[in-house]
Amino acid sequence: MKTYLYLSLIPESLIASMLPPDQFGNYYAVGTEKRSRGQAIFFDVDPCFQSDYLPMQDIAKRCVPHSDGSPRRSTYLSIYRVLEHIPLSALGNLHLATTDGRVLSLEQKPYEADKADRLHLYQEFCPVNPRVASTLDPAQFLPHMTDTTQPISVEKIAFCEMRLEALATDPEGGSVENLPYHNIHHLRDCLLGLKYDPNKKTKVVMRHLQQDVLFRTVRNGFFVGDKERLLYYPMPSLEDLELKYHPWWRSALTTFTS
Repeated sequence: MKTYLYLSLIPESLIASMLPPDQFGNYYAVGTEKRSRGQAIFFDVDPCFQSDYLPMQDIAKRCVPHSDGSPRRSTYLSIYRVLEHIPLSALGNLHLATTDGRVLSLEQKPYEADKADRLHLYQEFCPVNPRVASTLDPAQFLPHMTDTTQPISVEKIAFCEMRLEALATDPEGGSVENLPYHNIHHLRDCLLGLKYDPNKKTKVVMRHLQQDVLFRTVRNGFFVGDKERLLYYPMPSLEDLELKYHPWWRSALTTFTS
């Protein structure tokens, strides 16, 4: 029976499983008793990568079928500093599971920076998870966050860019009609602070991740990387979401957060 390895972002953890991504995403989001629900965001990880920090030797010993022959659904290997110790080359597809267990899989693609002069909003996932407004585009934000010469930095970081719509260019008067964020006045204040202070590059909008992520607010996709390399996982176009991935998209649209 094949064993898979996954890096979960919410919460950060390394998990071995005998379930393929679609089945694991359903199990991880819904559970076996259908009593608890929560979104899941996780990467495929090459189970053959080597690590002196993570207990890779435990996979073969602990992730074994149950006595009745059924597959082992999850074996937690680590819950601390996991992303930091996984090489970017070991990361495969990224999977997004809705609260009812539908899974959308994203592949890596080259990232082409948007040259427009606009503000940005990022939801960080791992290893820290505040929501941050910034003047930096994703290709600039990543090295800024992983610059170890600065007082505050991380070795690696995973995040997505969120929609700002009109606020990206007009934070004071821009329409917020299509934005579902509940803290909109605070968001405007943060964006205005960045707009009028050229020395300020980032400003925290929310200190921690809410229970669920509104997948429909993802502007372009998900990013993960370090100071030398960026991996980009673009979201499908709205047309593809509505036509090719309609069951997942319909499920994603019913998810609400505070």
